[in-house]
Amino acid sequence: MASSSSFLRSILFSSPTNFPSRSDSLSSFFPKNLTCSPPSTPSPLLSVSSIGSRSIRRVGDSRRKLSEARSMATTASQTGKEENKKRVEIFDTEENLAIDLAKYTADLSDKFCKERGAFTVVVSGGSLIKSLRKLVEVDSIDWSRWHFFWVDERVVPKHHEDSNYKLAYDNFLSKVPIPPGNVYAINDSLSAEAAADDYETCLKHLVKTNVLRVSDSTGFPKFDLMLLGMGPDGHVASLFPGHGLCNESKKWVASITDSPKPPSERITFTFPVINSSAHVALVVCGSGKAEPVQMALNKTGSVPAGSVSAEEELVWFLDKPASSKL
Repeated sequence: MASSSSFLRSILFSSPTNFPSRSDSLSSFFPKNLTCSPPSTPSPLLSVSSIGSRSIRRVGDSRRKLSEARSMATTASQTGKEENKKRVEIFDTEENLAIDLAKYTADLSDKFCKERGAFTVVVSGGSLIKSLRKLVEVDSIDWSRWHFFWVDERVVPKHHEDSNYKLAYDNFLSKVPIPPGNVYAINDSLSAEAAADDYETCLKHLVKTNVLRVSDSTGFPKFDLMLLGMGPDGHVASLFPGHGLCNESKKWVASITDSPKPPSERITFTFPVINSSAHVALVVCGSGKAEPVQMALNKTGSVPAGSVSAEEELVWFLDKPASSKL
């Protein structure tokens, strides 16, 4: 903890390290710390059904372009406050899913940039990053107002193949002009515990400077949008089935040194932080995840993904294979 405090005193208000130019390879850029650096197409086929009280939308049309994607919110009878804020979108293809996810994200970016002059976005690793690829094609996004975070990270060097930072940089960050000072990576030179404490301190600093809001109902940070994937076991972030961290109720960021999925040392946002977000998109593709999707949505098991909620809206983005057991 002492090393973390010393580190924070030295960099909390320091100038950010610059990103490499778009033509540079990532191998030449591994900053030690970024933490706290200041043809005409047919109309889509649409059907609506429900599981319990959740609104479910099934979208078909494998040839839609990004510019033709439309937000088609559906409503259904809702019972209970949490279910009112949840809907399920099902797409024939992952390509269609990626198109709608880009439109959804771009719309929220426009909304929050106009309302508060900033857009705070949290991402996970894994297949989620691939599904963000259509975002780079959106010309209307004001990237200068984005603030970019990770819901979890492996405590490995930034050039390591297991690094969520590297995955995001290679496939997304290197293609969009988000200011380097608005990208908040962990200090990978610290231990897992110290890195988690450091990241939490960073978030609290951003609350004080009004970059991050705080939830009036929970007191935890309120991110504008959290983009999450889900593992085949139903885990989200680095919150795994049966792990004690799923019950953490006080910390904003926690460390884990016994992850059942390697690498073992990680940091992760806790459920109170995830569920205090204004909007959460849970993006799941593939038949290998159909069972935990069914368990999470029908509340028939204890998969962590079933504990995800949002203060304003939770949207599940599923391709057809992932929804096959619904």
